[in-house]
Amino acid sequence: MRTLISRRRLPFIAMFMIALFAAAPLRVQAEMPQPLKVAIVGLEHGHVEGFLGQLPKHTDVQLVGIADADTALWQKYGKKYRLPDSLFYKSEANMIERTHPQAVLVYTSIGEHRHAIEVAAQYGVSAMVEKPLTISLDDALAIRQIAHDHKIQVLVNYETTWYPSDRAAYDEVREGRIGEIRRVVVHDGHQGPKEIGVPPEFLNWLTDPAQNGAGALYDFGCYGVDLTTWLMHGETPLTVTAVVNHDKPQIYPNVDDDSTIILQYPHAQAVIMGSWNWPFGRKDMEVYGATGYAIAVAADQIRIRHQHDAEEHTSAAPPLPARERDSLAYLSAVLRGEIVPRGDLTSLDTNVIVMQILDAARESARTGRAVKLSQLGQ
Repeated sequence: MRTLISRRRLPFIAMFMIALFAAAPLRVQAEMPQPLKVAIVGLEHGHVEGFLGQLPKHTDVQLVGIADADTALWQKYGKKYRLPDSLFYKSEANMIERTHPQAVLVYTSIGEHRHAIEVAAQYGVSAMVEKPLTISLDDALAIRQIAHDHKIQVLVNYETTWYPSDRAAYDEVREGRIGEIRRVVVHDGHQGPKEIGVPPEFLNWLTDPAQNGAGALYDFGCYGVDLTTWLMHGETPLTVTAVVNHDKPQIYPNVDDDSTIILQYPHAQAVIMGSWNWPFGRKDMEVYGATGYAIAVAADQIRIRHQHDAEEHTSAAPPLPARERDSLAYLSAVLRGEIVPRGDLTSLDTNVIVMQILDAARESARTGRAVKLSQLGQ
């Protein structure tokens, strides 16, 4: 009899289990956050291809619009990345009003960053711009005020932010394994934008000081200034000294193509070499402490020697946390309140100091004299 009853109940149990498992995906879907809605402002910065290339890997990010007045660029990128015509707008304001992004990714010239941020801020929309933040300290201070007044995030994307090797070097300092920083040396750059074949719309503004701020001094000097400011926990250097060369005036008549920036701190010194004249592309950093050193080699290798080591050792740097492995993961985490961007490589407070230093470096190169700096007010 019990066997008979159990057999009769089986269909009901099966139906219950089917209903339970059918509902499970719905509950999981309900718990998953909605994709972050982002829009592109400008297509004249070649780094936009990096974003469009990584977008398919990010199901947590949705591209809702692209604003650029140049319809030829619409056609170029629309065809290459199979983007529908409905994504494109001539006006940033019109695009934001129609698509309601949570953040704009700015791929204009550096000189247009402030304007793009101002437009987005009017709608309460945060922004991530390509490095550096802008072209002058005045613009940087204005952007900081805009972000404060409109309660938006303004972040700066550097390729080196997502290098595990740089984080590993930072951790060597933070955990006291190489002692107090005494010297930082950073090399960044490549053979030159024209030499490596950047698109013409990119080259046009890169070689215009009104739109790029300078040449290699800004384009690649900014990486080392950002990394050093981060390593020094936002400390303002006492002085900034810079020299620039015009080794290829026939190619770059209006901007420098080689630069060296020296930052003097009370107990440390940084030497930052950004150039369009390296024989090959490079992005590496050396951090020397009182008791050891850490050298970040490319993106994921680090060479370390501690005080009592007989020789240095090379290893793969530990991977970054998932939400800090690229700009889109990081942006999503910031806008969802999972990361507070204070004092890190992308943060506005760090990058206002970066612009103070770059502005001073440009002035030092112009006058041939060191520029003294003072602490910026908040």
